[in-house]
Amino acid sequence: MPQNRSRSAAPLAHTRRALPIALLRARETLMERFRPMLHRLDVTEQQWRVLRVLDENEAVDATELAESAAILAPSLSRILKAMDARGFIHLRKAPDDGRKTLISLSKAGRDFLAKAAPESAAISEEIEARLGRDKIDRLLDEIDDLIFQLSEKR
Repeated sequence: MPQNRSRSAAPLAHTRRALPIALLRARETLMERFRPMLHRLDVTEQQWRVLRVLDENEAVDATELAESAAILAPSLSRILKAMDARGFIHLRKAPDDGRKTLISLSKAGRDFLAKAAPESAAISEEIEARLGRDKIDRLLDEIDDLIFQLSEKR
């Protein structure tokens, strides 16, 4: 039987086999490929995620945007201010609920994404060439299932 390497009272999985750490390592490995592009474009990873979500939607409220872009709500406010200052987004009150703000891409935001899309697609294609489409699809399905199985909303 393998000896527990953990010095804590409770046995802990080796960090190489701990799911949270493994997922973070996988994220970092992927993002290493995208960070040079994001740096050249002068956008943060969080801003990039917001742009991508907005590109897929007509307009979304802040709660939905934060969830879809995997950003904590308090951080989203700061990110939206920076993006608004660059002219990438439009903010407007929801017609049916004045307490909600709807966020959408501006023409400048769409133009920015159009400029960035070819390089982002090339990076994604290189990843796909190394892993294969089937493996990526299986990984995405497994991650979706993990999220569903562990979701409080289930």
